[in-house]
Amino acid sequence: MFDNWDDLKKSIENCKKCKLCTNRTNIVFGSGNKNADIMFIGEGPGADEDVQGLPFVGKAGKLMNMAFEGLGIKREDVYITNIVKCRPPQNRVPEANEAEACLNYLRNQVILVKPKIIVLLGSTALKNILGSDLSITASRGKWIEKKGIYYMPTWHPAALLRDENKKIEFWNDLKSVKEKII
Repeated sequence: MFDNWDDLKKSIENCKKCKLCTNRTNIVFGSGNKNADIMFIGEGPGADEDVQGLPFVGKAGKLMNMAFEGLGIKREDVYITNIVKCRPPQNRVPEANEAEACLNYLRNQVILVKPKIIVLLGSTALKNILGSDLSITASRGKWIEKKGIYYMPTWHPAALLRDENKKIEFWNDLKSVKEKII
């Protein structure tokens, strides 16, 4: 584990712990306020993220930004990252060994940020952080406290693009996060 961002970032720059490294353009480390009260964890980078090296900059990210704007959350005030730091082919769900290869990077990010709240965006984030026995459908919208951090599982913004009915639940979950932090 690293006690500073520079060393952590350097440790991942040439990562070859799993096969996702073979097709990446950029590692998508994370972005935002490194002292944020709220941290968002998604699944993994998509095509736009791989090109830009930043999380949530594609269609799902634009939708998330609209929700932030509507709720008065500034993207630069939160920290955003993913379970895996390299894009899975065809945006498939990361395999267990790929997620495992990146988990220490993610744990180190959590230690450095010290968030009060972590928003888990979708099933992959939920299962890798809080346990594979949990379901996003059953856990979504319910606060879970673990080791002094409050977790809010919610839909991944990409799911909202496929099912508009989930937008209201996503909005309400983010509203609950904002209310808890105030």
